[in-house]
Amino acid sequence: MNTVASPKASLPLPPRRHLDDRSVRARTDRMSVLPLGDGLYEVEAGSGATYLVDLEAGRCTCPDHVFRDARCKHVRRIAIEITEGRTPPPGQLAVPCFDCGDPTFVDEDGPEADGPAYCDEHAVYPGDRVRDRETGDRLTVVDVSDLRADAVHISAADTSVADYVTNRRYDSGVPVVGAVYPHATVARNGPVPESLRVYVFPRTRLEKV
Repeated sequence: MNTVASPKASLPLPPRRHLDDRSVRARTDRMSVLPLGDGLYEVEAGSGATYLVDLEAGRCTCPDHVFRDARCKHVRRIAIEITEGRTPPPGQLAVPCFDCGDPTFVDEDGPEADGPAYCDEHAVYPGDRVRDRETGDRLTVVDVSDLRADAVHISAADTSVADYVTNRRYDSGVPVVGAVYPHATVARNGPVPESLRVYVFPRTRLEKV
């Protein structure tokens, strides 16, 4: 699974609020939260000990919950991190953005859970400018498909996008993106059709600029 944990850190206490001891420790103790899917989370404490939390059931494997049946600091920490956007809620995972590596939240049953995933800054949509990692050329996106590179056929080359010679080092299971070069060639009788052609690329070959 491609999921990543929140940074191991303590969190600031909210001003002018009375908190019980467990709530204070949920913030001030250094912890890291790893979403595992199905409402399960792994919490690593400052000591290096790890505990498994079933958030929806409110259960934790730590001694405070097991022996005292308390709503422990680990359950509280996960709730805090979800509220503050540091950790995804149940049903989502945190995965690294393919371009920058920063965590981005995706549906745990969606295709992006297995990668590649892109944060808001690096996701592409029609009209966005991108750079071809292979050649350095700049292009404009015209379509973002759900189809995989190994499922889209290039008629002119009689091969799939994935098997096209310059695409073979890119993942065959990623979606295909259609893009055009930014400047059409204009002859005396109008634009040259070939210069308006849409080219298709594996998503990971293109970098947003």
